[in-house]
Amino acid sequence: MRLEAEKMVSVSEAKKLIIENCDSPKTVELPLLEANGLILAEAVYSLIDTPPFNQSAMDGYAFSFDDWDKESGLNLTGEIQTGDHSERQLGSNETIRIFTGGAVPAGADTVIMQEKIKKDNNVIYIQDENIAKGNNVRLKGSQTKKGEISLRQSQLLTPAGISFLTGIGITSVKVFSKPAVSIIVTGKELTKAGNEISEGKIYESNSVGLVAALNQTGISPESVEIVDDVLDEIKNVVSKQLKSDILILTGGVSVGDYDLVPDALEQCGVKKIFHKVKQKPGKPFFFGVHEQTLVFALPGNPAAVMSCFYQYIVPAVSSFTQKNYFRKLKLPLADDYSKKPGLTYFLKGKTGEQDVSILKSQESYMMDTFAVADCLVELPEEKEYFSKGDPVNISMII
Repeated sequence: MRLEAEKMVSVSEAKKLIIENCDSPKTVELPLLEANGLILAEAVYSLIDTPPFNQSAMDGYAFSFDDWDKESGLNLTGEIQTGDHSERQLGSNETIRIFTGGAVPAGADTVIMQEKIKKDNNVIYIQDENIAKGNNVRLKGSQTKKGEISLRQSQLLTPAGISFLTGIGITSVKVFSKPAVSIIVTGKELTKAGNEISEGKIYESNSVGLVAALNQTGISPESVEIVDDVLDEIKNVVSKQLKSDILILTGGVSVGDYDLVPDALEQCGVKKIFHKVKQKPGKPFFFGVHEQTLVFALPGNPAAVMSCFYQYIVPAVSSFTQKNYFRKLKLPLADDYSKKPGLTYFLKGKTGEQDVSILKSQESYMMDTFAVADCLVELPEEKEYFSKGDPVNISMII
């Protein structure tokens, strides 16, 4: 475990400290549908040859190409329905009716599609000058051979991958597991949306925003609680949720008389790694650890909460799941921009076809432009002036 950082840390230092305090990813065996969208923790081997037999690729007639007398017709000997098979071996100049997916019988190696024949009683005449040996037959094991690797470790399991694995007899896989996440929102001023709002109160939105953002990574939090700015109440809720892999708190993390979260965390045995980050928004941002739990205490302003989530909590989630969630790009600025030096800025932005625009309403309490933003634009700590066309790093949030 790293020693705690006593000073305000840079953005890069904060990200480094978070990743260094993440444990090795855990794995779990899950049924295929439950593993959808997760990363394989080990290679998957095929249980069977696929196709498991020589298979017709279409409705038609199976025959032996080399034993076919091209001057005469093929004698029709019967029919193989899909799902059935024939024990009888075809002889010279014999054919059998077969359907898509049907098992090609012994003695046959070619299928002529039904649209390319002329039938006269029980004799089939091929009317395809381009017919070649092996046409329209899917050979046994041509997709996957028994015992071979079907999907490799670190592969993302997609719906198509689930269909593929099911088709080779796989029912469950070992994947990197999602972290268990809990959310605690603090604040005496908070009222649930839908209720009548009274003087001095605001609608609580941080928990809902965080749940929605976690859903983007495929995670549903195990607990969401809202508590008053009372030390014992905060301690009581925190102590119950320190069994989670990731605990997220919002509000009460600065230096005011009722910013009680840091004290509550310390009294619950959480080891502080850092408390302030050289960034805007979200400078009073606490990160600590308690045994296997990563603890993120974010400022209460909604835009700061969402910015810190995408910049810091998402990489922590990735360390568990081994999955990348949002693209990182570099695009030129659409307009000039200036800021004060000394802090890294994360600004709500909107990407165009070839550039990125910094939106209005960047204050940490304002969510109107965050609601239409598709990225966060990162402006580095020491630089003050940015000209139109300057390349900047952006993190997509959709």
